[in-house]
Amino acid sequence: MGFARSPEFQQLEHPPVREAPEKVQAFVSRHRAFFLLLALMVAQILLLSAQITRNHKARLIQVWAVAVMDPFERAFHGALDGTTGAVRTYRDLWAAQQENRELRVRLTAAQREIQDLTEQAAEARRLRTLLKFKERLPFPTLAAEVIGASPGEASKTIYIDKGSDAGLTTDLGVFTPEGIVGKTIAVFPHTAQVLLITDPSSGAAAALEKSRVQGIVKGAAVNACQLYYVMNEATVEVAEHVLTSGLDQIYPKGLPIGTVSEVREGNIYKTIIIKPAASLDSLESVLVVQKPRSADVEARNAPSHP
Repeated sequence: MGFARSPEFQQLEHPPVREAPEKVQAFVSRHRAFFLLLALMVAQILLLSAQITRNHKARLIQVWAVAVMDPFERAFHGALDGTTGAVRTYRDLWAAQQENRELRVRLTAAQREIQDLTEQAAEARRLRTLLKFKERLPFPTLAAEVIGASPGEASKTIYIDKGSDAGLTTDLGVFTPEGIVGKTIAVFPHTAQVLLITDPSSGAAAALEKSRVQGIVKGAAVNACQLYYVMNEATVEVAEHVLTSGLDQIYPKGLPIGTVSEVREGNIYKTIIIKPAASLDSLESVLVVQKPRSADVEARNAPSHP
């Protein structure tokens, strides 16, 4: 027959579990003699190491302390050296960057100066060539610089830096050593407007170099002219030179106009396309034909007295 267990009996059947500090305390109490002996041995070793000396009269405990602290000291010095090296590298890189900036500025200035000197040298060569060509001409001319051009293609004109104050008038021939450029159509006190030969309203009396067949050259395209009034029976070759004939009283005889680039036969007259000899899209310096003054003409026509 079963019976109920009393609380006291249950406590005896399941004894209380000791806490961890109590276990440690019980362990130390049971081995107190061992721990006491271990402490005495450690103290004795420390005392002996403090008294024992090695080479150079260094105590053993000092040697041990150095051996223990040496890895930490090495690590500290390594980190310090690394930081110092990084700072030094950053400083060198910053200095190199500043130097590179200064060098780039100097290089840009030197390139600009070289470009200016190159342009000045090219201009000097161009003017020297123009003056030599001017000296060989049998008629008077005036050198001028191109200072502007018309913005549109409907009227192909340029502006030069010489005007009525330099003795210029309208209908004066303008040319370069390569070929004719056009004629003056408007003259102002200090500037003049020049109509290019590629303009449809321009005109120049011309002659073929080989056959000496004559015609009129007028503007036909953006950078081309056309030679009119040449009969189909006339012999015209591609690449043949076209020169001024002087019959228009604007351009002196013998100046280059251009070369024949295309020839086609028409009903009565040939269609002859001419490529201008002068580079009309890159003009900088030109020569203007000067007409003799009225006083000079009168002096030439006046009879001589014995």
